[in-house]
Amino acid sequence: MTHLHPDRLFPASEPARSIARELYPEVRDLPLICPHGHTDPAWFAGNTRFSDPAALFLTPDHYVLRMLRSRGLSYDDLGVPRKDGKPVAEGRAAWRLFAANYHLFAGTPSKTWIDHSLDWAFGIKDELSPETADAIYDTIDAAIATPELLPRAILDKARVEVIATTEFALDTLPHHQAMEADGYLGRVRTTYRPDDVTNPERAGFLDRLHQFGALAGENIATWSGIINAHRNRREYFRRFGAVATDHGVPTAQTADLAPVEKQALLDTILRGQYSPDDADLFRAQMMTEMALLAVEDGMVMQIHAGARRNTDAGLLAERGTDLGGDIPSRVNYVDGLLPLLNRCGNEPNFRLIAFTLDESNYARELAPMAGFWPALMIGPPWWFHDSPQGIRRYLDQVVETAGFYNLAGFNDDTRALLSIPARHDVWRREVCGFLGLWVGENRITKSTARDIARLLSYQGAKDAYKIG
Repeated sequence: MTHLHPDRLFPASEPARSIARELYPEVRDLPLICPHGHTDPAWFAGNTRFSDPAALFLTPDHYVLRMLRSRGLSYDDLGVPRKDGKPVAEGRAAWRLFAANYHLFAGTPSKTWIDHSLDWAFGIKDELSPETADAIYDTIDAAIATPELLPRAILDKARVEVIATTEFALDTLPHHQAMEADGYLGRVRTTYRPDDVTNPERAGFLDRLHQFGALAGENIATWSGIINAHRNRREYFRRFGAVATDHGVPTAQTADLAPVEKQALLDTILRGQYSPDDADLFRAQMMTEMALLAVEDGMVMQIHAGARRNTDAGLLAERGTDLGGDIPSRVNYVDGLLPLLNRCGNEPNFRLIAFTLDESNYARELAPMAGFWPALMIGPPWWFHDSPQGIRRYLDQVVETAGFYNLAGFNDDTRALLSIPARHDVWRREVCGFLGLWVGENRITKSTARDIARLLSYQGAKDAYKIG
């Protein structure tokens, strides 16, 4: 018998629980809109099997890795590749270690997602443990060798209508080119993320900036040249389905300098002798420039602010980025976005979706801002807060001020393919539970709740990201 309760995440009390039960079937099977994420486009271009269960569930999932590391487990023993090419544990050994420590995930969204994925994709009803590790590994390994669990088939099974990957400005998009050639482009599309050429504090920044100019055929020694280079690359990305840009920035700071000040700043950056304040100002001005370009071409602008990335210098040097060493930090959206919004916040062709890891600014800043500025919408709970409790806190803090229609629906923002339907299911259950409470309190009618459940589960994301 499955250990997944059919009422999981629904309110414990009546009448909210019964109302949630009634609403959930109406949204449970809606198609999935995945307008922002980090799945590997090579999966969908090549459509080949995953190498083993650990490569599917363990090594690409930084949520899982960081918890295991926090308890002293070695990334070598978990099979995470090293930059120096030294051997690490093979898949089954890493899986056994994962299973032996699965109890660490009690109460975490990772366990909720993994339990759902094991049941949904493989029909596995037993919980992962040292006793079930090998049997579950063998079941998964046999299943991923079948056509039914190739990457494109997983999208079919999950009813994914559209999914966006995220690539940097210098990426030539070879996998999207391959999907264009075989007619698969559109369901899978790219997103333009220019952080590699807008953040002077990234290693190798100046070399990449010159590569950027050469790739775009523009002179990046002039401010107009660097903006034209972005304009050209955005057009190239739109050819491969991009409807949005994404900006992973440490703060929400934006700027609106005069033309002569922009050129002087660029001159300083290109000399390579810039200060941290110069780097901050360059990032801030580039955010406003990206907004101005979005007014031109209609691409939706996403700002993911407030992450201190790769804080473990040793791990970064040994294995690379995105392995769990990122920590949230405070964000000031009111002061940070003011220059950008005063330039673009009333433009009818501009849409900005703001995400935060600083939950304190949902009610204090983002909800009042989205409740006023026509261009601004609030992104769903992100990263550390993409969880049952995080979703509850989010809805509780933003809805009364911003309403439901200034929210950007849901995106799963994941590298782990099988967690996509699991994450959407958690969101849909939590939305139904939240609406069930409000109907139970006679704050909204059941008919309104049905409309909002569908909006937040499906149509809202399509509308926010301008997906036809």
